[in-house]
Amino acid sequence: ALKTKKVPIRMCIACREGRPKKELVRVVAVEGVLIPDETGKAHGRGAYLCPDVNCLDRARKIKAFERALETPLTEESYNAIKRVILRRGLIK
Repeated sequence: ALKTKKVPIRMCIACREGRPKKELVRVVAVEGVLIPDETGKAHGRGAYLCPDVNCLDRARKIKAFERALETPLTEESYNAIKRVILRRGLIK
């Protein structure tokens, strides 16, 4: 029988919904700055977000990044993450 590969599920820090890891946008804190990790391979603790601007806005409102990664979401980081989300939307 074919081995079914276990799909890693992660929870969106904004809407708390579990989704396959590869569908989500991973964000890592690097030296006190939040950056979207497009490869999924960056070192450090990651937080996951649905590829949805609504979730990003909600994360900002409820300070989800501050809680998850103890790092504030700057305007620059917000825009960088938003660009990744919008690009994802175009590919899909």
